[in-house]
Amino acid sequence: QVQLVESGGGLVEAGGSLRLSCAASGRTFSSYAMGWFRQAPGKEREFVAAISGSSGRTKYADSVKGRFTISRDNAKNTVNLQMNSLKPEDTALYYCAAAQVPWRTIATSDFGSWGQGTQVTVSS
Repeated sequence: QVQLVESGGGLVEAGGSLRLSCAASGRTFSSYAMGWFRQAPGKEREFVAAISGSSGRTKYADSVKGRFTISRDNAKNTVNLQMNSLKPEDTALYYCAAAQVPWRTIATSDFGSWGQGTQVTVSS
């Protein structure tokens, strides 16, 4: 029900930074919790970060805590992921996803709308 388009990926050296953005269609963006996931070839998709629709609550994977920051601008229908101190293990295809469920009970399986992904490659 919501269309998502990611941007901002690229090649960066270890220790560098990238800012990913996700643009969403529709007029009910604030009702969706938004998340970022990543997947490397042959690997299982993993959760990276999520943010609630309008209350500002966030959740991060332990592997990115202190380095990544998720934020959103509901007036612009966008969500972003600021990635600092990047490591080679952060290399993956990053997907933006949306879920329309209460934050208190949300699970990764609730994210049903996905973008096409944007590639992030971190060189050593």
